[in-house]
Amino acid sequence: MALMQIAEPGQSPMPHQNKLAVGIDLGTTNSLVASVRGGRAAVLPDAEGVAMLPSVVNYSDPDAIQVGSAALAMAASAPADTLASVKRFMGRGAKDAEAAVLRAHYEIVPDTEGMVKFQTRSGPISPVQASAEILKALRQRARDTLGGEVEGAVITVPAYFDDAQRQATKDAAQVAGLKVLRLLNEPTAAAVAYGLDSAEEGLIAVYDLGGGTFDISLLRLHRGVFEVLATGGDTALGGDDFDAAIADWALETTGISDLSAGQRRALQAQSRAAKEALSSSDSAPIEIPGTEPISLTREHFETLISPLVKRSLRACRRALRDAEVEAGDIDNVVLVGGSTRVPLVRQAVGELFGRDPLSDIDPDQVVAVGASIQADILVGNRPEGDLLLLDVVPLSLGLETMGSLVEKIIPRNTTIPVARAQEFTTYREGQTALALHVVQGERELVDDCRSLARFELRGIPPMAAGAARILVTFQVDADGLLSVEAREATTGTVSAITVKPSFGLADEEVAAMLQASYSHAEDDKVARQLAEERVSAQQLHEALEAALAADGEALLNEAERAELQQGMAELRERMAAADVERLRSGIAALGRLSETFASRRMDQTISRALTGVSVESLEEKSS
Repeated sequence: MALMQIAEPGQSPMPHQNKLAVGIDLGTTNSLVASVRGGRAAVLPDAEGVAMLPSVVNYSDPDAIQVGSAALAMAASAPADTLASVKRFMGRGAKDAEAAVLRAHYEIVPDTEGMVKFQTRSGPISPVQASAEILKALRQRARDTLGGEVEGAVITVPAYFDDAQRQATKDAAQVAGLKVLRLLNEPTAAAVAYGLDSAEEGLIAVYDLGGGTFDISLLRLHRGVFEVLATGGDTALGGDDFDAAIADWALETTGISDLSAGQRRALQAQSRAAKEALSSSDSAPIEIPGTEPISLTREHFETLISPLVKRSLRACRRALRDAEVEAGDIDNVVLVGGSTRVPLVRQAVGELFGRDPLSDIDPDQVVAVGASIQADILVGNRPEGDLLLLDVVPLSLGLETMGSLVEKIIPRNTTIPVARAQEFTTYREGQTALALHVVQGERELVDDCRSLARFELRGIPPMAAGAARILVTFQVDADGLLSVEAREATTGTVSAITVKPSFGLADEEVAAMLQASYSHAEDDKVARQLAEERVSAQQLHEALEAALAADGEALLNEAERAELQQGMAELRERMAAADVERLRSGIAALGRLSETFASRRMDQTISRALTGVSVESLEEKSS
């Protein structure tokens, strides 16, 4: 008798044989790969035992592309061919990149698709290509360490990454030959690393202070479900700012104002070394060539960085308000990023949340470790430990409507995956097509938001303005990628688009958009009211114009027509001004002025409809 081998869907047919899956932290400065082995998650080091791979790629020789430390060593001799910090350019266009700080190091290549590319000896290289090389190196490291082919990877991204940046990350993984099981927000990965998913309930704060950016995320755990309540941060705040504060102090103390490029680089390196030393020492030396050495105490260092630490705490308080929770409600605080090693940072975070933050796992490795745990679950090795991760959209998604207004379909901080639908209609009579403009942002006007995509719905039956019913559905999947569908109700005509623009928002742009939405809230409210009144005025004006052309001479005498045309001219003048109340009163005045004309048109329509109809037939119909 033959035996049939049975396995659960998605799991290995051999109970003892686990699938090989990894978690990857694709970082701006360094990248790591981790995996679960023997039930324990840990980062995978290279042959020399080094866990972190510098996120640097050198293209000096097209036949021998260098990645990691080898590439970093070539940065000084071949700066144009050595691409570093490419994560900052992921999902961005050439126009965006020209304004970036790193523009001075690279030659931007014009591209017909709008993508940013850098000229190297190996030809034009995009950030996706460079990131793919980093991912290839991590994939090879995993192969060598685990002794087999990787079947899937969870790759982490900043919580603030928009649709274009997430898609660019997936593209890089595909080029590297990696199957992406999921894109996971970095703060969520950190919470998973600490096993906080094993608790029944809990509120978790993830404080992520890296070299260049700061992020705060608040998560709620309920019966194995991670829900991101709010995200926030400051993308112009990080360990680099700590280093700059030390360097500025050193220059002021020594009285030096003019440094060569080499001296400035040396000072930056010494400032960073002093910062790291002060995490465990009471003082650290700093020496600028040509001057006497000076010493920085930990106490004075904390005075220098105190305003920066307070900025991070303000972002934490904003996130708490967004999530509608108190600092005392937080059950656990997780530290991520090398800059959280600074004692003042740990102390300040502990005081804000009223508890000691978790720091048992290396803050540089915690994100990769958490991603590997999630990868182990998704590949089918740990079905009993399954957990659900519910992230949020970082910025509101919506459509442009008449008057260049934004109608938000999915608000910021909405849990994903999510699908939301809203019904729209046509503006003009007989309209047979509708142009849809998908935008992202918090402001009320389209010009103040980011354009994501445009597409058209054709085949709408010609109807009176406002009669057509068009259902527009926005859907964001678990990876944070957006698709939009428009469907006309009468004919069932459908048009859809998967939003995959060639460039997106940088972290600092997202933060700036959020800040602008707060600071311009009152101005935006007034601007929206003005735009809405202008649309109403335009509709009234166009309707009266059409009515006068059709029935003006038949139903109005010359004086009445002149009076109505004068009222329309006054409304046009008010539409050009920026006075909401004056425009609103103008609409009301013209409405009153046109009442007689509207009444006569209605009487005429009824009269035409009743022509040739007997009273008896009407009575029969009514009975």
